[in-house]
Amino acid sequence: MTNKLEYAPDGLLGVLTPQANTTVEPELMILIPPRTGMITARLTSSKPTIDERLVDYVEAMDSSLEQFANAPVGAVAFACTGAAYLVDPAEEDRHLAEIERNRGYPVITAANAVRDALEVLHVQRVGIISPYGDPLHENAMSYWEKRGLTIIREERINSAAAAFHPIYALGGEVSKGALEAIGTDGLEAVAMLGTGLPTLPTILRATSAPVPVISPNLCLAWRSLLALSGVAPSAANLEPWLSGSAWSERFRQHTGL
Repeated sequence: MTNKLEYAPDGLLGVLTPQANTTVEPELMILIPPRTGMITARLTSSKPTIDERLVDYVEAMDSSLEQFANAPVGAVAFACTGAAYLVDPAEEDRHLAEIERNRGYPVITAANAVRDALEVLHVQRVGIISPYGDPLHENAMSYWEKRGLTIIREERINSAAAAFHPIYALGGEVSKGALEAIGTDGLEAVAMLGTGLPTLPTILRATSAPVPVISPNLCLAWRSLLALSGVAPSAANLEPWLSGSAWSERFRQHTGL
């Protein structure tokens, strides 16, 4: 697709994010470089529980994409990791392939982006930092084990009680503390789950860690930009994201840290 947008000469990325998620857009604004544009649509559901809403987000994905109308998006980032844990992976793959055939652009899910990162790093033994409550946590662990990972350690984060959302209301210091608690001995990588959990400050502090530290938003930005440019994922093009060289300066400008 030829992109002639004034502020997106390198491509326009569509982002689908859960309705109350307050982390996806700020982190992607830092991660996505200049010359690439981003437009966002909300995933909405009136269901009463988180699990029911997550399923709704997947089932209504195609209609959610209608919010972009005929904007010249080159790829879409589905910024909701938890939804992958509650749908059949084969059905999800079929649905994503159908969307790409019908709409002409790929949809990169947060879970698939994390999977791709771990695959190019040839990682199997991982530590998982999970902000999920029961039973979503158990579904998440089962999902990643089915993806071929050996989960050596789990570090569960306590939800933000009495807040507007048990995950989205958490601060970056929570992911920092969880990473310190889980350690790296015996691990090949640490994955911090949940697009609503702020992780960028923690990842920057961990760039000298003995193993890679990743999060869904970090992987989603990397993988979505590759989709926009038609480049295959590799350890070489993931490295600047892990080291922070691809985005650390924008983080400092944005946060003043």
